[in-house]
This record gives sequence, C-alpha cells and structure tokens, in this order.
Amino acid sequence: RDCVLMRSQPQLFQMDEDWLDRFSAALIGKAVTHVWRGYGSAIFVEFGALAMSTSGRNGVQPQGEFGLMIEWSWRLSDSCSVLCGSWSEEQDCAACLGRLIGLTVAEVQTFAQPPEILVVFSNGLSLASFMTAQGDPGWALFDRREAEIAIGCEGGRIVPC
Repeated sequence: RDCVLMRSQPQLFQMDEDWLDRFSAALIGKAVTHVWRGYGSAIFVEFGALAMSTSGRNGVQPQGEFGLMIEWSWRLSDSCSVLCGSWSEEQDCAACLGRLIGLTVAEVQTFAQPPEILVVFSNGLSLASFMTAQGDPGWALFDRREAEIAIGCEGGRIVPC
C-alpha cells in the first residue's frame, strides 16, 4: 500500500491506542489552516502553522504542522445531516470544506472495525472517513513538527506508515 514516507519511526508507541492518543492529544485545539482536494476524491486537511511544500502530484500546497489525508470515501456533517462528501460535486465541496478554515479540533477518535477516523470540530461539524471498497481504510494522520511521523490503518490496526 502506498502510504506516506515516515522519516523516523520511534519505538515509544507500540499499541494502536498509544498512536492515536499521541496524535489526538497534539491535535486538540489546533486550528484548520488549509483544506485542499487531491486526486479524485482525496482531501487533505492541514492544522497549525503552514509551510510550503512542492511535493506531490498537485504542485505547491501548504502543509500544516499536522495533516489529515482521506484517500477515498469521506463526509463532512453537522448534527442533522451530511453537508458534503466524496461523491459531492467538486464546486460544492470547495465551499463546504472551506467552512473548516479557522475551526479548532475538539476530538479525534476512531470508529468501526477496521478503524475509520473521525475528527470533531469546535462548532460540532465532524469529518469522517468511511471506506466503501475492499481493503484498508484510506486515511493517514501526519505530524510534521520534527521528523515526519504518519499513522494510518493497515490490517485492521493503527500503525505507522
């Protein structure tokens, strides 16, 4: 599976919960500073201070201290309905996802088996992955503050990728 390069792999966190707890604790209170669409239905949400990057197929995109990539199926919802998702029209998604800018992270958790990612924001909006094809859920969280660390789901477990 083509995941994100992990430059250093700390040995401190061996269990799924430790990986998720580490990212969750660091993301709580971080503001969304950039959101962009990748290839197909992929989305990227950047948190914290931005730095420019020239890597990737989409040219120059700012990267936050933290990032969330959802490769396949996803949805953004409020307490009453789905606002937009991976099957929404691209122009509708841009406006919808733009609502995330400036919101802070209230909660990060997983749900379902294999684990999908759910990010709840300060105003109650939530962004969730939900794989609808065979294989592992297509999400990854990135910590770029020092040596880049990324986690995702592989084989039903949260692992470095």
